[in-house]
Amino acid sequence: QVQLVESGGGSVQAGGSLRLSCTASTRIFRSNAMGWFRQVPGKEREFIAAIGSPDTSDDPSTYVAASVKGRFTISRDNAKGTVDLRMNRLRPEGTAVYYCGARDGSSWRDLYQYWGQGTQVTVSA
Repeated sequence: QVQLVESGGGSVQAGGSLRLSCTASTRIFRSNAMGWFRQVPGKEREFIAAIGSPDTSDDPSTYVAASVKGRFTISRDNAKGTVDLRMNRLRPEGTAVYYCGARDGSSWRDLYQYWGQGTQVTVSA
């Protein structure tokens, strides 16, 4: 079982930056692909970034959605069991609850089984 805890959300003005961090409480973190998603009320959860496990055969080994490409970066620290989402040049439409997800397997491309509780990001104009 993978447990995920997000941190780093908050309020920021448009054009600002935030870094979200997700800590996985599992000894098998190295086997899990990780992702970040966001959701606003009344809309489906949006898949925005992901990273394969260290032994993934995915090419590319990371994914960033077109809507945030060039502004968001995903990275992982396997020693610490964390995955970060660095968000630059934030826009008001980025206001959402951001969720960390994990899946059993090395590829970031398939369904995610585990979820954190979410962290709110609010971007003001």
